[in-house]
Amino acid sequence: MAQESTPVHSAGPIKEREMMDCATVTAIPHSLQSARRLGLGEGFIIRINTGDGIVSTGPVPEKYLMLAGRGLISRILFDEVDPTCDPLGGKNKLVIAPGLLGGTKVSTSGRISIGAKSPLTGGIKEANSGGVVGKQLSRLGIRAIVIEGKPEKAKYVLKINRNEITLLPADDLAGMGNYATVDFLRKVHGSKVGFITIGPAGEMQLSASAIAVSDMEGMPNRFAARGGLGAVMGSKGIKAVLIDDSGDSNAFVELADEEGFNEIAKVWNRELAGKKVLAEQGTAFLVKVIAEEKALPTRNFRSGDFEGWRKIDAESMVELIKSRGGKVAHACQPGCVMRCSNIFNDAKGRPLVTLEYETIALMGSNLGIDSLDVIATLNRKCNDYGLDTMEIGCAIGVAMEGGLAEFGDSAAAERMVDEIGKGTVLGRLLGNGTTLTGKILGVSRVPAVKGQSLAAYDPRALKGTGVTYATSPMGADHTAGNLMMGREGVIASDPDGQHKASQSVQTYAAVLDVMGLCIFCGATLPAMEVIARLLAKATGREIQVSDVLEIGRNVLRCEREFNRIAGFTKKDDRLPRFFNTEKLPQRLLVFDVKEDDLDQVFDFPN
Repeated sequence: MAQESTPVHSAGPIKEREMMDCATVTAIPHSLQSARRLGLGEGFIIRINTGDGIVSTGPVPEKYLMLAGRGLISRILFDEVDPTCDPLGGKNKLVIAPGLLGGTKVSTSGRISIGAKSPLTGGIKEANSGGVVGKQLSRLGIRAIVIEGKPEKAKYVLKINRNEITLLPADDLAGMGNYATVDFLRKVHGSKVGFITIGPAGEMQLSASAIAVSDMEGMPNRFAARGGLGAVMGSKGIKAVLIDDSGDSNAFVELADEEGFNEIAKVWNRELAGKKVLAEQGTAFLVKVIAEEKALPTRNFRSGDFEGWRKIDAESMVELIKSRGGKVAHACQPGCVMRCSNIFNDAKGRPLVTLEYETIALMGSNLGIDSLDVIATLNRKCNDYGLDTMEIGCAIGVAMEGGLAEFGDSAAAERMVDEIGKGTVLGRLLGNGTTLTGKILGVSRVPAVKGQSLAAYDPRALKGTGVTYATSPMGADHTAGNLMMGREGVIASDPDGQHKASQSVQTYAAVLDVMGLCIFCGATLPAMEVIARLLAKATGREIQVSDVLEIGRNVLRCEREFNRIAGFTKKDDRLPRFFNTEKLPQRLLVFDVKEDDLDQVFDFPN
């Protein structure tokens, strides 16, 4: 398809009628009709330069045809972005990409990946989310949206449908929370449109800002949260992205052996549906699992044993949800059979948030808070302001450690989150993340790697997860390759063999991120075997498990090379020192994986 481009003209403040009529903006005519029959990995890349006002479209280059999601993001960033650039400057790029299996009948294949050079870590970053947008982009045949440049002042809403790409003025949306933004845009553009939005934190370009993705109810409750990508989107002048895939009920991905592919997908989907605990309890089932392992972050990771964990576990959560007319067994994206999401209502029966393990732990036990209602309120505020609940939970924990409040002080925690939304001095400190908060407050016990806060598993008890925290190019991500108890044939508390186990699960996780699959599908070798069979049926080529593993390894190689050029060294592949020296009180464990082992994590087999 020939490339098309047009300049974007400046426009005045937004008016509802103007947005409806698109009267004051320039739209680029664009047809994606041929996307109705595209092979796996084929499609279009859309580029929007908000600095020089050029919108362009073109086919996926041949070298990218079997890349998608995190894999496509890493290659575009490596090929096009100087790793030493200012993450909030015009040379960085924000890439939005669905997975390779997006648009197929494989359950959870509709996740969306978003990536850029991170203002939080200074390295490459991908964060992914559920919601409806991944499926919508796949239905339109869009393999990636690349947002480049940097406007002087203008703010835009980017709207994409099958017929045109439109940049709408969005000055009147400035400072709006995510919920008000989506409410306004739904009234103007309809309830069937998918949304990607940022809140005030992203507009302020805070390093803990996140990107919201609309859920099945059209609300901004799903998040590509980690790494401060909301700040990058804000630096590009994009307040929201609207995806309208209406009229595409017949859109599909052309597969070499559709019948064979769908049969494998059907069997695998049944296996995923068999993970009953996820539908019955959501990801909150992990509260009990990790608490009993004495690995539940408590009071800024001082302990792994929170006395109030039963008040915030899945059993308590489900009881509250059901008593208030909420919902369990809720799908975060179309076609998910695991249904690990939920709708948590407030005491008056009004929908509030989706409660997940990481937020429950890092805004609960990590702060000494044992109330699900308080945690849900903190979660809702973070969602509205557009913040990573994990990063903010750890930042507030460090602030409490530094004496700004007592652990367990719910009112203080709520005030701190509101300070971020208001953009006060304290708010901007906390909103720029855990590492900066610790530095400014003079706190040495800062649970972060590569500038990003840890996920909700104490690495002294789960040492393989600690290895992943330390070495992942992403920083301490929960989706980068957690090693739970019994995984990969190693004992979670034993330092031996953890580096090899981490290498495996990091590879599996990268593959899932390329495919657009949820981590709960299983970052395991059996899952890789199923993916190999699916790709073989989809492409008509012979594809082995070794080929699938090489996809993941190449992603990791690319990301690590980006970070190396950005200035990362072996010293960055380490946990905070206190995990090596302070014993986990209940189990008298330290993180004692050898540094030589950490340095060998990415020594892949030939």
